[in-house]
Amino acid sequence: MTDPIADMLTRIRNAIMVNKDTVEVPSSNMKKAIAKIMLDEGYISDYKLVEDGYNGVIEISLKYAGKGKSVINGLKRVSKPGLRAYAGVEDMPKVLNGLGIAIVSTNKGIMTDKQAKAANVGGEVLCYIW
Repeated sequence: MTDPIADMLTRIRNAIMVNKDTVEVPSSNMKKAIAKIMLDEGYISDYKLVEDGYNGVIEISLKYAGKGKSVINGLKRVSKPGLRAYAGVEDMPKVLNGLGIAIVSTNKGIMTDKQAKAANVGGEVLCYIW
């Protein structure tokens, strides 16, 4: 697999389209950090690490707001293996004028665009969530 983060986002997107309660993705430290940010920002209800004897699996519990309408309206992978996207502090992207979040990989860890601005660091823009 060349882009595991895009695979994670696609699995979440597909599970939302068929109104699944949970989705499982192969585990990695970066995916755990992205799941933690999604939990902190209120886009998912919970996540947990399930050991499978190999690398582990992250089980993500999706969050719905009435009549099967998902809290997550969109997921977009920005920085791809073939074309990396970097942003400094001054030109940190705003997703839907602040209604969504951008997840950024910085030298101080993986954080949201607002946290990166507060910490005065730039980095690789991994994805947008709204």
